Amino acid sequence: MQLTPDPESPRGRLVLRFGRIALALLAGAGTALAHPPFGLLPGLLGYPLLMLLAERSTTVRGGFWMGWLAGFAYFFIGCWWVAEAFLVNPAQAWMAPFAASLLPIGLGLFWGTATALYRRFRPDGVSHVLVFAALFCLLEWLRGHVLTGFPWNPAGASWRAGSAASQFAAVGGVYGLSFVTVASFAAFGALWGQGSRRARLLAVAGGTAALAALMVGGQLRLSSARLESNGPLVRIVQADVPQESKWSPEAYRGIVERYVNLTARPAAVTPDIVVWPEGALPASANQVFAPDAWEARAIARAVQPGQTLIAGLGRGEPDPSAPEGARYFNSAFVFTDIGEAGLRVSAIYDKHRLVPFGEYLPAGDLLGALGVRSLTHMPLDFSPGPTPAPIDIPGAPRAQPLICYESLYPGFTPGSAGRPGWIVNISNDAWFGRTSGPLQHLNLASYRAIETGLPVVRSTPTGVSAIIDPWGRVVDDARLDPGESGVIDARLPAPTSVTLYGRTGDLLFWLAVLGGLVPAVRLRRITRLAGELRVARKN
Repeated sequence: MQLTPDPESPRGRLVLRFGRIALALLAGAGTALAHPPFGLLPGLLGYPLLMLLAERSTTVRGGFWMGWLAGFAYFFIGCWWVAEAFLVNPAQAWMAPFAASLLPIGLGLFWGTATALYRRFRPDGVSHVLVFAALFCLLEWLRGHVLTGFPWNPAGASWRAGSAASQFAAVGGVYGLSFVTVASFAAFGALWGQGSRRARLLAVAGGTAALAALMVGGQLRLSSARLESNGPLVRIVQADVPQESKWSPEAYRGIVERYVNLTARPAAVTPDIVVWPEGALPASANQVFAPDAWEARAIARAVQPGQTLIAGLGRGEPDPSAPEGARYFNSAFVFTDIGEAGLRVSAIYDKHRLVPFGEYLPAGDLLGALGVRSLTHMPLDFSPGPTPAPIDIPGAPRAQPLICYESLYPGFTPGSAGRPGWIVNISNDAWFGRTSGPLQHLNLASYRAIETGLPVVRSTPTGVSAIIDPWGRVVDDARLDPGESGVIDARLPAPTSVTLYGRTGDLLFWLAVLGGLVPAVRLRRITRLAGELRVARKN
């Protein structure tokens, strides 16, 4: 009696095909569930499973589909929360399933391309593990850069920020950590790969040793960490304003008063700096600070003499060359109290990396003509600001502002020359409610602290507001979760010394990728030369 299907029969081929599809989806789902807030780290074994599925595909096209399926599952689980933003406006609710599906369909192309290239160029022997890691991480880097990029949940961010393994980001950045993570776990796939038994066991031992080095090295770094919190006193305001109620005219005055009252809440020591989130008020700065505006007077009364207020507000700027006669920016304002004269704007940072279909419409003329702009309910585009650079903050060290999803990008904060004293990340995660999105955003933003050795002050309307130390850990009692309203009063932690990543950027990552690709390039060159020699002998 035959218990397994005959692979040569139609039924057997069908069973094998659907079995491979299920395994590819399982590989992607496992790696997605390794990320916070799930934290199922055994899911990282999805990387060796994906590697084996790609190399055992009979064609390059088959290798592509294995990667695409795994990528679809990965990004569907990791990014399903984008659908929540479309539920805020009932008129857009019908778009939610499409948003949750189209994003992973597109992002999965990067994984599919990586596995197709691996299937095409993989060498024999255990060195294929490094080739897989190099190609996979190269395409992950491209995912974070092509068409402005979307570097959500790179493989290295599977480790909870502040954990021992995450500390390697101070050396190689999150992309360098991604390479080590993928290569280390992919090495376990060598047990079922090609090469001698001794070579395969050595590959597994090497992967195990690399993981142990991540843990031990990171723990040593954390054991020597000395948190010094003797900087200015910072107050983070989280007013717990749900996005769906934000644009109600009846709620507007209450929202302003909520922020004002939390800003003016008495404390044993008056805070030096108050931080409001991105889009704190459902109005532009032009309206809030117009002459005789009641909002400006209320805010000025709440800000104490000598205090600095950092607040996220949209703003318009006249520009005759613009189609609408003005340009619009998503900005972080730095206000300083100057007594009876009210608030003075001492600095403005304009968001540089805008969200496609959220803050601007790509190929706006074409898609606008097709009616896409009306579907997104986005009548006007924001304009991008200049390349991020630190700004002066009265009463505090210079700071690097990062607005919302700018905190996903390594390299926006100077790590050595021109290095600021801290990062202020204002965000509007209220769009995503009580999903995994705000929790993962906190984890990703915390990697900027590890990479640069700088503390991060993060403020959201109702997401996760927190103060993060230079090792990526949330400072004790300095966190407000979704649904919580209040303030965080804490001293700004001191930065660490300049990190290696701050000095070299992604140099180590690129060296690892190039080194990982050498076996594939060398083997193909040797094969080509051998073929040329055979032809020469025949002639």
